[in-house]
Amino acid sequence: MYEPAQLRTFLAVAQTLSFTRAARRLGVRQSTVSQHVRRLEDATGRQLFARDTHRVDLTVDGEAMLGFARTILEAHERAASFFTGTRLRGRLRFGASEDFVLTRLPEILESFRRDHPEVELELTVELSGTLHQRLAAGRLDLVLAKRRAGGTHGELVRQDALTWIGAPQLRIDPDRPVPLVLFPPPGITRARALEVLEEHGRSWRVACTSTSLSGLIAAARAGLGVMAHSRGLIPPGLAPVPARAGLPELGDVDFVLMHGRRRDGAQEAADALAAAILAGGDRLIRGVGTIGSISGRDGA
Repeated sequence: MYEPAQLRTFLAVAQTLSFTRAARRLGVRQSTVSQHVRRLEDATGRQLFARDTHRVDLTVDGEAMLGFARTILEAHERAASFFTGTRLRGRLRFGASEDFVLTRLPEILESFRRDHPEVELELTVELSGTLHQRLAAGRLDLVLAKRRAGGTHGELVRQDALTWIGAPQLRIDPDRPVPLVLFPPPGITRARALEVLEEHGRSWRVACTSTSLSGLIAAARAGLGVMAHSRGLIPPGLAPVPARAGLPELGDVDFVLMHGRRRDGAQEAADALAAAILAGGDRLIRGVGTIGSISGRDGA
């Protein structure tokens, strides 16, 4: 009833929220993406996306289809692997940005290891900038990390807005330097935060620097300062800084998969893990924090 090709297209659109980006990811024409979505909607008898000339969003039925689509595709891949008799082997060096540690990425990795028990998976968790460097040096085979929006390297998994976050009780004084909670260089969110503050002539000071996301979250929860973070990955206990605090917009950030140099025994495993991450890309997100909001000095 549900064609795997149509389900893969559905997941690509659901994760990128763009027919154009989905077509680019899948290597097909945009008309093919539209056709696959239309046929899947015909098969379900439900509208899966609400779309206009500016925006694409999942409907309630589209949200429900996410889980079904993943389950069907995972079963399809397991059956194909079983009956073709192909078993992946080798050592796969995978790097992931720390942003994803608290998402459902571990579930994707667990499923991959269950389906490919003879692949020796080595996981490195680091800053995105550091992962880029290790990939270029040939020390990793596959990386899931951030890149600046508009970049061309890597395969887009999802795009998200960057936002300022901090403890709900924190007040931002517009007459004093913005207290910042930052990753060290070469952190991508660090670079973007400093860049936009400099562009808008807003003074700042470093309140905390840590290579650990847990350390940054602890500092932000303690009210030491604000941090630039993906809106879809806001940790519990922190909240977006409202616009009235006067901090400049940070723009978007892309989460991408990047392959390293071809290495015997790793390429097929890297391709398989990349496919699993792309299929489960909607799991790489948490709900936006709902614990209050951060005030400006006037307390409004």
